[in-house]
Amino acid sequence: MANVLAVCEQKEGQVRKVSRETVAAARGLADALGGSVDAIVLGAPGVDPAGANLGAAGADRVLVAADPSFALYAPDDSAATIAAQAKVGDYAAVVLAATATGRDLGPRLAARLDVPLATDVTGLAVEGGKVVATRPVYAGKAIQTVVVEARPALVSVRPNTFTAGTGAQGHGGTVVSVQAVTGAARVVVKEVKAAEQGALDVAEASIVVSGGRGMKGPEHFHLIEELAKAFGTAAVGASRAVVDAGWRPHGEQVGQTGKTVSPQLYVAVGISGAIQHLAGMRTAKVIVAINKDKDAPIFKVADYGIVGDAFEIVPRLAEEIRKIRAG
Repeated sequence: MANVLAVCEQKEGQVRKVSRETVAAARGLADALGGSVDAIVLGAPGVDPAGANLGAAGADRVLVAADPSFALYAPDDSAATIAAQAKVGDYAAVVLAATATGRDLGPRLAARLDVPLATDVTGLAVEGGKVVATRPVYAGKAIQTVVVEARPALVSVRPNTFTAGTGAQGHGGTVVSVQAVTGAARVVVKEVKAAEQGALDVAEASIVVSGGRGMKGPEHFHLIEELAKAFGTAAVGASRAVVDAGWRPHGEQVGQTGKTVSPQLYVAVGISGAIQHLAGMRTAKVIVAINKDKDAPIFKVADYGIVGDAFEIVPRLAEEIRKIRAG
């Protein structure tokens, strides 16, 4: 079979942005294989309308498994339901996102399907009828090419890498109900602690302003927050050192052990540019670095660099941005 299954995520009945990217990645594979794309969405009853929107992202069919147990992420039941569909559909490939959920779900699917998993993929192609995945290794210092021999080829794609909506023209996204496989859960999610109301997720924001140890303490992070507010729609990020010190929550951490971001603009304030941090933000379209150390590694990847005291530069930068937006 040449068809591809895209595993999509939803939150509170709404399909996440990363799911549209996952469908776009699957669309590219299906076009190269000469097949179609099925997008599967698991959620509580009533999730159907949200899933229907995936047709605009490139899905030919949207498979909806609605069950009360899927109101929150259900690891075992989700893996069982998706694996059952993957076997019945006899897909050439199964694509999911390398998000926090995907990192948990991917290995479970691999075990149930008895296939290897290519993780954190940034490029997909088809050569000789086989899926070829490219992925960064050694914290982004090298790019690895993997030929996936197994069927289905199971891959997780890095968020903010595939453009949502690519190749979507002409795809209606017919909604089809599929059977949920439930009742054998060994792990149950009891509660999800949401981010602060109104706070943007760094993984989905188009502008990210991140602070590092150069901010000297949590009491100074209001400068980062004010700069983010000056842009209007920007998320606040942080380096691993800052999160480890307890200055900021883990949900804001950008880097290899945090979240991978690829915004239109990334502003790094007081961040030296350790390898693990660069691995999570170096694909940003424009990178601006502010650091008092002119030899900081961050300047090697920055498009624009400002050498100086962040406590003087950031407030002035925020003021000028506010003036530009007001005028």
